[in-house]
Amino acid sequence: MRQPVKLPSVDPFLVWLIAIVAAASILPAQGRVAAWFGVATNLAITLLFFLHGAKLSRAAVLQGIGNWRLHALVLASTYGLFPLLGIAASALDARLIDPRLAAGVLFLTLLPSTVQSSIAFTALARGNVAGAVCSASLSNLLGIALTPLLVGMIMRTAGTGALASWGSVQTIALQLLVPFVGGHLLRPLIGGWVDRHKAILQPVDRSSILLVVYTAFSAAVVNGIWSKVTVAQLGVLLMLSAVILALVMMTNALVARLAGLPREDAIVLLFCGSKKSLVSGVPMAAALFAPATVGMVVLPLMIFHQLQLFTCAALAGRFDRAAALRDVPQGAEAAAAAAAARGIAIPEACMPGVVANLALLARHAETLHGGTRA
Repeated sequence: MRQPVKLPSVDPFLVWLIAIVAAASILPAQGRVAAWFGVATNLAITLLFFLHGAKLSRAAVLQGIGNWRLHALVLASTYGLFPLLGIAASALDARLIDPRLAAGVLFLTLLPSTVQSSIAFTALARGNVAGAVCSASLSNLLGIALTPLLVGMIMRTAGTGALASWGSVQTIALQLLVPFVGGHLLRPLIGGWVDRHKAILQPVDRSSILLVVYTAFSAAVVNGIWSKVTVAQLGVLLMLSAVILALVMMTNALVARLAGLPREDAIVLLFCGSKKSLVSGVPMAAALFAPATVGMVVLPLMIFHQLQLFTCAALAGRFDRAAALRDVPQGAEAAAAAAAARGIAIPEACMPGVVANLALLARHAETLHGGTRA
């Protein structure tokens, strides 16, 4: 009996993001209200990066720090391969995609990797979780200083015209870095409380992002964003995001094979090296770009965010099923070894029947999981 096709679930946070964009489109903050929202946004960004610093576990990073080759490959993908693809996208003809949306695509390619979802997908796919924690944390730690630097170098060279001066870029880097470092230095005092109350702090993270998105899109709506972004433009943006994600994932899979990475590390490179952080990206965009342009800049990131979640969820499930199939011992030697590990001796006369039953179990497992064998 064929298994029913399961559609990937929609991240509830995406629904909130869409609702906030709709609210900003219908009732944008203007005048004095917009000024108050601007102040609240700055405070939210400070709180967000303070909490990021407080949540960063030095012990978790140190546990996987020795795998330097894996971390170098992840960082090369995040801050090397992605920006190259972003530069190529920003050079597309203006008749194909609005230059401001192309600037948003370039911006998302300069962001650090995600932390929570990269680790979660790595764990689901039975990869190297300690390596994922270290790689994703290093990516975010470096990104606080590296992303503003890359934005200043690459996006100004690309001529987006949306950036402030170099001095502003440096100031913004400090505005993000100081609360992050402060939170991390206070971790010995508040880290235990932060770790125990992750369920309470997550809404703080997400509320901060929603506030920044509302403020950004309010300014964008006042400046006529929906008269500039058409359905066709959104379709091009979705296709461009899919091409970038596919190229990065295929390249990382090839690099993992050429480098001879074990399966667990290859999974880390695939997931950590192909993700971009919405949680870091939206506040950085609000800090680095003129208010009137932030909405256009973060729109590609919002689309890429959901696309990467769908794709990585499907791949992680596939890897998990493949690993489950490999866990079923095949052949007399493997069956005897598995039995011995559990303190069981299989009589010689029973071995043919055991091997046959294990083969049948593997076929049933393959059928149950949709015929995936990898």
